Amino acid sequence: MLLETLKVMRDISRLHEITTVFIRYGWGDVARRLGIIGALERAGRVLHWSEAEEIMHLEPAVRVRRALEELGPTFVKLGQVLASRVDMFPSNWISEFEKLQSEVPPVPFETLLPQLIAALGASPLEIFNEVQTTPVAAASIAQVHLAQLKDGTEVVLKIRRPDIEQKIEADLRILAHIAQLLESELPEARRYQPVQVVAEFSRSLRRELDLAREARNMDRFAHNFSTDQTVLIPKVYWEWTSEVMNVQQRIDGIPGNSLAAVDAAGLDRKMLAAYGADAVLKMILIDGYFHADPHPGNVFYLPGNRLAMLDFGMVGRLTQERRNQIVDLLASLARRNEQGMLEVLLEWTGDASVDDSKLAADVGHLVVNYENIQLKDVRLGTLLQEITMIMREHSLVLPSDLTLLFKALITLEGLGHQLDPGFHLISRLEPFVERVIRERYTPGAIWQRGWQDFNQVYGLMTGLPRDIVRLIREVRRGKFRIDLDLKRLDHFGQQIDHSANRLTMAIMTASLVIGSSIVMTVEGGPTLFGLPLFGLLGFLLAFFNSIWIVFSIWRSNRH
Repeated sequence: MLLETLKVMRDISRLHEITTVFIRYGWGDVARRLGIIGALERAGRVLHWSEAEEIMHLEPAVRVRRALEELGPTFVKLGQVLASRVDMFPSNWISEFEKLQSEVPPVPFETLLPQLIAALGASPLEIFNEVQTTPVAAASIAQVHLAQLKDGTEVVLKIRRPDIEQKIEADLRILAHIAQLLESELPEARRYQPVQVVAEFSRSLRRELDLAREARNMDRFAHNFSTDQTVLIPKVYWEWTSEVMNVQQRIDGIPGNSLAAVDAAGLDRKMLAAYGADAVLKMILIDGYFHADPHPGNVFYLPGNRLAMLDFGMVGRLTQERRNQIVDLLASLARRNEQGMLEVLLEWTGDASVDDSKLAADVGHLVVNYENIQLKDVRLGTLLQEITMIMREHSLVLPSDLTLLFKALITLEGLGHQLDPGFHLISRLEPFVERVIRERYTPGAIWQRGWQDFNQVYGLMTGLPRDIVRLIREVRRGKFRIDLDLKRLDHFGQQIDHSANRLTMAIMTASLVIGSSIVMTVEGGPTLFGLPLFGLLGFLLAFFNSIWIVFSIWRSNRH
C-alpha cells in the first residue's frame, strides 16, 4: 500500500491531486497497479474514473506532456530533464517533452521583499538606484527583474520564488516513492531505471534552487573564456548574490531566435554559428565543463559577431576518461573501426547485461551506413540519435553525464543550422579531436598515465595479502556473507507479512468462537436477551474479525 510506503500523511493532498491528473489523462490503470488508488480511497479520498473522450484519443506522449504541465513546476522540470534522455525515449516523446515550458505567472514584487530583505540586510529599494518591480521573465523557480547599481551599472536580479523549496521537496518525496513502486510493480518500467532518474533529477533540481551555485558556474565559465574575445559570460556581483538571488551583468543583445534582427544588424550568421560551436566544443572536450542547454533562448548575439551565453543553472561535467571515450568513438567512426566503437559502447553500458554479438552486428550496420560518407558531411545529431536508438533496442541506459552531452550537441547542431543551413558541427569538431589525440600522446601525458597505472597495480599487490587475511578471518568467525539483490524481494516480504497477519486474525477468531461457545454453557453472570453477555460479545467480535479477513482476501485478489 502506498500509504504505508510514504509514511507521511502530510503529502496525501498532493498525492490525491497527482493521482487525479493521472486518471484524467488515461493513466488510471497504472495508478491502480501501483496501489495508489486503494490507499487514497481508504484515506477517504474519492477518485472519479471518468475520462474525457477527447483526451483518450491523444497520443500517449501528448497525454503525458499535458499531465506534467498540469501538475506544475516540479513535474515540468522533470519533463525537461526527460527531454535529454534520448537513450530512453523515441523522438516523438522527446519532441513532446521539449514543448514543456517553465514560464508561469510572476509573483508580485511585494511578495519577494521579505526574503530579499533577509538576504541583503536591507530593502533592495535602498541598495539599488532603481529596481523594476515588473519582471521581464518568470519561470517556475525564479523570476528576473532589471535594476541599476548605485554607480549606474545596469544589472539583472534573478530572484527565487518564496516558499518554493517546501513545495518542491513534497513533490520530490512523492516522486521518489512512485519511482520505487514503478520499479518493483511494473516490470516493463524497470529498463527506464525510474529510481535512478528521479534521484538524478532531485539532485539537479536542488542544485538549481541555489542561485549562488549558478553564479559560481558563471564565474567558472568566465574564467575558462577569459582569453576568448568572441564569447561573453555575464559578470557576477557577489556583494549582493546569495542562495535566493544572484545579481549579474545586464546583456543587451539580439535574442538567439531573432534571425531577422541578426540580418538587420549586419551580423555574419556563418561566423556566429562557428563561434558558438567552437565555444561549446571547447567546454566539452577541453574544459570538461559545459553549458547543458545551449538553445536559442540562452544565447544573445552582440556587435562584432560576438555572442553571450546566459542561464547556467544546468551544466554538465565530463571526466578526462569520458572525453577520451568520446574522441575514441569519433575516431573509430572516421576509420570505420567497428571494434573500436563497440568497445566504447560497452564501456558506457557499465554492468548491464547485453548480447555482445547482436550489439556488434548493430554497430556494424551503423558503420556500413557511413562507409561512403566523408566525416565532414556527417550530421552529428543524426549519428547520436542512431547510437541512442541502438542502445534503446538493447535496453541500455546511458550514464547521466552522456545524456546531457548528447542533448547539448543535438541542440547545438540545431542552433547552428538555424543560423547557417550549410553548417556541419562535425567539421568544427575535427580540430578539437585532433588536439585531444595529440595531447594524449605527449611524453608528459604518457608518463602520467604510466605512473597512475603503476600506482594502481602497486596498491593492488600490496593490499592483496591484507585482503586475503581479512577474508579468512571473516570465514573463521562465521561472518562471511554474500549479498543477493533479488527483484521484488521487498514486495514478497510484504505479502508474507500480510498473510501472517490474516492467519493470526483467523486463529484469534477461531479461539473467540470456541471460548464463547464454552461461556454460553456456563450458568450465572450478566445476560442480554436471556443469553450470557460475554459469550455474545465474543461471538460479535469473532463475526467482525471474519468480515475483516474476507474483505482483506478479496482486496488482495483485486491487486
